Amino acid sequence: MTRRPILAATALAVAVTLSACGGGGGGGGAGTGAGAGATSLTDEPAQGGTVSVLLNADFSYLDPQRGFDGGVNNFYRLVYRTLTTAAPGNAEDPSAMVPDLATDLGTVSEDGLTWTFTLKEGVAFDDGTPITSADVRHGISRAWDPALGIGSPYAKQVIDAPEDYEGPYRSGELETIETPDDQTIVFHLKEPFPDFPAVLGQPNTVPFPVGTGEGEEFLTDIIASGPYDLAEYQPGQSLSLVRNEAWDQSTDEVRTAKPDAWEFTFGLDGATIDERLLAGQGADVNAIGGAVQSATVARLQTPQVQQRVFEPQGVCTTYMGLNTTKEPLGDVRVRQAINLAIDKTAVQNASGGTQLATVATTILPPSIAGHVDYDLYPRDVEKARALLEEAGVGDGFELVLDIRSQPKMQAQAEAVQQSLAEVGIDVSLNVIDTSTYYETIGTTTQQNDAAITGWCPDWASSASTFIPPLFYGPNIVEKGNSNLAQIDDPEINAAIEEAQLITDRAEANQAWGELDQLVMSKAPVVPLLVETGLTVVGENVTGLHASPGAATGGIDYVLVGLRDPEAG
Repeated sequence: MTRRPILAATALAVAVTLSACGGGGGGGGAGTGAGAGATSLTDEPAQGGTVSVLLNADFSYLDPQRGFDGGVNNFYRLVYRTLTTAAPGNAEDPSAMVPDLATDLGTVSEDGLTWTFTLKEGVAFDDGTPITSADVRHGISRAWDPALGIGSPYAKQVIDAPEDYEGPYRSGELETIETPDDQTIVFHLKEPFPDFPAVLGQPNTVPFPVGTGEGEEFLTDIIASGPYDLAEYQPGQSLSLVRNEAWDQSTDEVRTAKPDAWEFTFGLDGATIDERLLAGQGADVNAIGGAVQSATVARLQTPQVQQRVFEPQGVCTTYMGLNTTKEPLGDVRVRQAINLAIDKTAVQNASGGTQLATVATTILPPSIAGHVDYDLYPRDVEKARALLEEAGVGDGFELVLDIRSQPKMQAQAEAVQQSLAEVGIDVSLNVIDTSTYYETIGTTTQQNDAAITGWCPDWASSASTFIPPLFYGPNIVEKGNSNLAQIDDPEINAAIEEAQLITDRAEANQAWGELDQLVMSKAPVVPLLVETGLTVVGENVTGLHASPGAATGGIDYVLVGLRDPEAG
């Protein structure tokens, strides 16, 4: 759920699987790519033209309080701004957080409980109205609305708020966020949180004019603060962006906004996207696709195509969450047996093989600070059977597995299904539409026994966005839940609370690595893969840089443009 992410990326978007959603390193910057001409993919774009993006599925939500996955998070960067944001993919340190609407990364009090930020002069909404501290507070306060706040969980977790607070429309503006004047905003936290500037770069901290955004107002429209504004939106079919004339480049060091417009097309079959980009005819010379289908990989080796292949580093973990509230999955021995029984190489092959994925044995991918190599569960079918026998389910049981309605995800699920059949576990597949998948599995009452999803770093400098959202018991909520295992383990909870307070980065990284192993000893998930997601682009597209934080390792939209604005 990457989002990020912590929810997973919208399928076949340029970002690979899940945000959130919102690790150290990863992604890569200028020069990331494959093929003899790959470095040309990072050329500076010209001004003008229209970039096309071909997608399998629509974005989850235009409203950043609701959306929280790699594909839509990257899109939000084009139309929205926040106090801070992930550095652009071509930055010296693309893992860093940088100021956006704010003048800097904030000033923290000695006790770590108060953070103060100052807004830049000249920032405005799409109608030219200046963005004020009250607008920032209003946008963030919406996170507490029970109907809207299903996206990024961090603001609600770290900002102090009354227990009965339910957002600005029901409870008024959040008073623990102070606005002493139009340019100053002061946040009061529950506890010290050294990564708080990164929290303010999450999608649901986007400012909106006071009084806006109630109910369904932002389902089909937006109020832009970034360089582009919504021109037309046909849900499930297409979305068009044009320049936001109120955006001032002098206030924005992150977005180059070279294209005049963007055109997103939804509902395309993955194989169709690949064929169009390989052919590169007409307007498709200006197009971006998503991670190529496994059947297409062999065709990327020709010199003409190879120079148009972008290969970012994988920064997301594809995993299977095991719902510990369901029997017999509440028994750790059963969960350990499932980990031992699954043939991850078969899942890798179903995902396109070694060029598109590596087998995962840990929660944290190698790109994340704190990653430690280990494997508690090398495949051992006999040991798995013995554990199931010990747990009293040696004769097997039925398990319902939630998956997205995409060929690759179904192939992954079928590989899991076949593996678990060897130990008597009868897996039935519950196929859910991609556009509603993360909302469905993130609703505790709708979640089945297990789900295949993924998780990406919500900011790229710490493992604090991987382990807490997935395994911290107090974070379990009825809607927008990222703890798919619904595990509420006192030992894990206490270790997470301790790690989050560590200000020394090296010490914190060691703590997160140890936590990874502690969590996996209790087997609430099955790490499956780290997917890389080769991407083919039109020959006129350039400015391609990977972003580990903003685009979950995929192409950072904010730098993309065209060589020749008149082509196509």
